[in-house]
Amino acid sequence: MASKRYAAVDKKVCVACGACEAACPLGAIQVYRGCYAKVREDKCVGCGRCEKVCPANSIQIESRESYEDKEKAVV
Repeated sequence: MASKRYAAVDKKVCVACGACEAACPLGAIQVYRGCYAKVREDKCVGCGRCEKVCPANSIQIESRESYEDKEKAVV
């Protein structure tokens, strides 16, 4: 069963430093093409380690319920 929380990256703010990638114990986050961090939501448990080490404050831990509500509103 998936965690109720996950890390969300603001691509516009991310500086692609790799600190989050190094901090993630599950390997759920990677720097994508040297441009921004990308989270594999199927692996992320929302522990918050990446959020704590991000120097640009581009990562927030969100609830999956709020994400699903946003998706329903768009459809």
